[in-house]
Amino acid sequence: MSRRCEITGKGVLSGNNVSHANNKSRRRFLPNLQETSMLSDTLGSNVKMRLSTRGIRTVEKNGGIDAFLLSTPNSRLPEPALVVKRQIMKAAAKKAGAA
Repeated sequence: MSRRCEITGKGVLSGNNVSHANNKSRRRFLPNLQETSMLSDTLGSNVKMRLSTRGIRTVEKNGGIDAFLLSTPNSRLPEPALVVKRQIMKAAAKKAGAA
């Protein structure tokens, strides 16, 4: 499993540890990823995703996973988020056709 947020695409960065004597050694900056399950109203179930804490805050600010994915253009979403977005759109179309 890669260390990448499934909503924002935030991943691992690299840089240097710099000591007091100005010695430099390489290091990795890892994103703060959390395994979360977010409730999708359209699907009627939880969607498990691996999100950064910033991604979780962004989703909550936009009104939940459904509202966030539907309002975000496809070009700005990583592939795992696009899969969930297609499922949500298909379920919404099915509900609209049944009503």
